[in-house]
Amino acid sequence: MMYVRFPLSLRNVEDLLHQRGIDVSHKTVRFWWNRFGPKFASEIRKNRVSRMRSYSNWQWHLDKAYVKINGETHYLWRAVDHEGEVLESYVTQRRDRKAALKFLRKSMKRYGRPEIIVTDKLRSYGAAMKVIGNAERQETGRWRNNRAENSLLPFRRRERAKLRFRQMRCLEKFAAVHSSVHNHFNQ
Repeated sequence: MMYVRFPLSLRNVEDLLHQRGIDVSHKTVRFWWNRFGPKFASEIRKNRVSRMRSYSNWQWHLDKAYVKINGETHYLWRAVDHEGEVLESYVTQRRDRKAALKFLRKSMKRYGRPEIIVTDKLRSYGAAMKVIGNAERQETGRWRNNRAENSLLPFRRRERAKLRFRQMRCLEKFAAVHSSVHNHFNQ
C-alpha cells in the first residue's frame, strides 16, 4: 500500500522493501498493486458508503481535471463531499453534457442526491442538472469550488511520481484506488 499511500514509484517501493530485507522486483510490486489495490479500495468504499447512507449528503463539489494519456487530453471528473473526501471519479474523452450526465447519474446512484451541488461555471454541468432535475440545487461561484480543487493536489503529486498514464482504464483504476486509500488514511 506504500505505492498508493505515498508518492513513490515502483522502484522506490522496491528499494524500501529491500532495505527492510524483502527482496522483490518492481514488477512484483506492480503485480501486487494491480491485484490487491482494487480489492482494498472496494472494501474501504463499501464501509464508507454504508456509513454515508445514514448521514446527510448535504453538499457536493464537482470538478473536472485535465489529464494526459499518451499525449491526448482526457478529463477526470470528480465529486468531493463537504469534508473534502473524494466520492467518485470518472474519466472521459470529452467534457460535454453527455459526459457530465453520466458522471452525475453514476455518483447519485451510489451516494444518493445531495442538497447542494457546487460546481465551476462549466456549462455542461448546468445542462446535465436540467436533465436530472437538480438545476435549482446547483451553486456556482468564483472561489466556491476550492474544496474540489484542493482535493486534487494529492492526486497530482502522485501522478507526477507515476510519470504518466497509458490507458483510460489504468487512470480510472488508479484514481479510484488512490482516492479510497487517501480518504481512509486522512480522516
